[in-house]
Amino acid sequence: MSSTQNGRKRRYLASAAALGSAAAIGALAVVGPANAAPRDSAADRAQKPTIVLEHGAFADGSSWDGVIARLRHDGYPVVAAANPLRGPASDAAALRSLVDHVKGPVVLVGHSYGGSVISEAAVGEPRVRALVYVAAFLPAPGESALQLTERFPGSTLSAALDPVPFTHADGGTGTDLYIRQDRFRAQFAADVPADRAAAAAAAQRPIAQAALTEKATAAAWETVPSWDIVTTQDLNIPAAAQRFMAGRARAHITEVAASHSVAVSHPGLVAGVIEKAARATR
Repeated sequence: MSSTQNGRKRRYLASAAALGSAAAIGALAVVGPANAAPRDSAADRAQKPTIVLEHGAFADGSSWDGVIARLRHDGYPVVAAANPLRGPASDAAALRSLVDHVKGPVVLVGHSYGGSVISEAAVGEPRVRALVYVAAFLPAPGESALQLTERFPGSTLSAALDPVPFTHADGGTGTDLYIRQDRFRAQFAADVPADRAAAAAAAQRPIAQAALTEKATAAAWETVPSWDIVTTQDLNIPAAAQRFMAGRARAHITEVAASHSVAVSHPGLVAGVIEKAARATR
């Protein structure tokens, strides 16, 4: 091999070595140190609170599906509780049993009547770090959901209700309240696609009429940091009522032009507020 060829070979090998070194350095710059934890590592998840979601009247756990998907994507453990919808005190006791079973810190989220439930369930439980109210009731002791609704104009719920009498095993009677299926979308979910609103109407869970007149006995929002999503196109709980309750609770308020079914129509916004509450109280 000539001296010229040897020189070319040496220059080629040197260039290749330099490129290899640059690639290695670039890889380290992108990947970072070998011991750096990924964004959603086991250690990161262990530090995040469990998000416990409490649905309200005329809904069920599936109303949180879009919110759950986003929270889980971001590494949060999530439980969507089944709300009995019988009355704030008994429903809060059921939710508190679930909270007591969860390990570590908790963020409680309540939609609509579920707000009344989380307000009682969180009292005296230091592991509940934050309360998030989604188009929800925040009653003070001595107040009922019905009282708060009627205090401000704008709700058209009463005209859309379909009452169904029932009898308990012990002979006692009561009334379950549904929303008429032909009124469900307009009343409850005006910004939700028609087919999805129809499915929700068919699967809705009724609330006992007595639950809406039962008075709250405690209010965890008096001591627990709170966030509130106010829905300005809500026909169940007027926006004025929501603003009044959120302001009284000194909650961090987010307003959105949405129907009462905001968790279905705006799951990203709802998940975002929940995550803000989780980060702020970590």
